[in-house]
Amino acid sequence: MNLISLSWNYIKSKPLNTALNVLLMSLGVAIILVLILLSSQLEENLAKNKRGIDLVVGAKGSPLQLILANVYHIDFPTGNVKLDEAKAITRNRLVKSAIPLALGDNYGGFRIVGTNHDYIKLYQGEISSGELWSYNLDVVLGANAAARLQLSVGDEFFGAHGLSVTDLEHDERKYHVIGILEQNGSVLDNLILTNIESVWAVHDHDEEEHEGEEHEAKELGSAFETGFPEGDEEDEITSMLIQYRSPMGAVQMPRMINANTNMQAASPAFETQRLFSLLGIGVDMLRSFAYIIIIIAGLSVFISMYNALKDRKYDLAIMRSLGASRGKLFVHVIIEGVIITTLGGILGIILGHGLMEMLARSYEKSEEVGVTGLVFVNQELYVLLISLAVGLIASLIPAFNAYKTDISKVLAEE
Repeated sequence: MNLISLSWNYIKSKPLNTALNVLLMSLGVAIILVLILLSSQLEENLAKNKRGIDLVVGAKGSPLQLILANVYHIDFPTGNVKLDEAKAITRNRLVKSAIPLALGDNYGGFRIVGTNHDYIKLYQGEISSGELWSYNLDVVLGANAAARLQLSVGDEFFGAHGLSVTDLEHDERKYHVIGILEQNGSVLDNLILTNIESVWAVHDHDEEEHEGEEHEAKELGSAFETGFPEGDEEDEITSMLIQYRSPMGAVQMPRMINANTNMQAASPAFETQRLFSLLGIGVDMLRSFAYIIIIIAGLSVFISMYNALKDRKYDLAIMRSLGASRGKLFVHVIIEGVIITTLGGILGIILGHGLMEMLARSYEKSEEVGVTGLVFVNQELYVLLISLAVGLIASLIPAFNAYKTDISKVLAEE
């Protein structure tokens, strides 16, 4: 404890050098921590939202776009497919379950998704207030959507065509909020859910008999809790989320759909892995840059301690003459380096969390992406240990020089 106090007192006597070394170390640690928080949360959210989905089938286009639009709801759909063609795929013996989706509208920037009750069960969604839809034009809101839009059970609104806030409203028919889901950290939190027939009804401007009608009293009941809606040959959906009955489906179905139909099939697991391999190049470069900063901070600690040792030879010699052993002097200098880099590591972790939270709050759709600075991950401990190791290594040579201090020679020179 005496050595720690002694080292701390000497560090406080050199505030400028100490502040510079601590800031350099904290900058590198903060950058690494932001990258760790961002990548770990994105990977966790991507894995959570694709769980239970083996294949996405939709209109031909970019496979990655198909996944981003229909699984993560962060891109535009590739188009629509005929309802009858989609139903034909579900009759394949390799298909265990299929959940249809109809996209294309929004309210206040939150997507309106036509689907069935199985979609909520897929993400283990629970009702916080109200109930799930049983009639056309009834909607259930995710927790974030309800909070941001300030809607509650009993409210009504007009949807807008397209996926941006500035799109034109469908002012022919109102949606009715009948339920709000509990927050569970999945894509459900940021969606407005209804049945596919409601999406069709809102877009059906040619049926004069429905003009001015506020609510269709057509009960859907258990028939639409699962499966596909009834429709004619002109009706379309955006995509369907498929789960295989056996591993053989992964071998046969994508190739069969892509080669023999007007639709395309994409695997969420494969496409998200490809996405991270593309993003990983930039992340690795930034992480390497951060490690270089930490190494520079370590060199700065080494240089400042090595130069300071020249001015402290007399002090160290006096300590030796008063009974301090060579080992104590060695440990004394080591502790100085470790204290400086530990302070930098702790400050860097604080700065990293603060910077991550600030970036998350500055991004309007941070809730949809699911990132925040208010979480802690196990990798932070490794980053702190790296900063400790850098301090230990940087102080070894100065500590060894202190260990070799010749008392009689130094005192004679003084």
